[in-house]
Amino acid sequence: MQHPSIFDKEVLELAKKLPKQTPEPFKALEEYDRTHKLRRWDNKVRVNFTLDPKTYKEFKRYCEKKGYKMSTLVERLIKKTVK
Repeated sequence: MQHPSIFDKEVLELAKKLPKQTPEPFKALEEYDRTHKLRRWDNKVRVNFTLDPKTYKEFKRYCEKKGYKMSTLVERLIKKTVK
């Protein structure tokens, strides 16, 4: 399998689009150039909702048993539901 050359026109065009598609990493690198400190960028949104205490305990126990982060599993279930 042949890998694309970094000088390939298609690769170059895709690379030019990246800062517009995902600006946060590039903004963090620009800030690093100025300050020499690399900050974290957050690509998640914090949400707040309530659950029945029994449901919460069961869900927490399930996630611990399976080795999931609760937020990751909730996000997967939401994506599955809305698709």
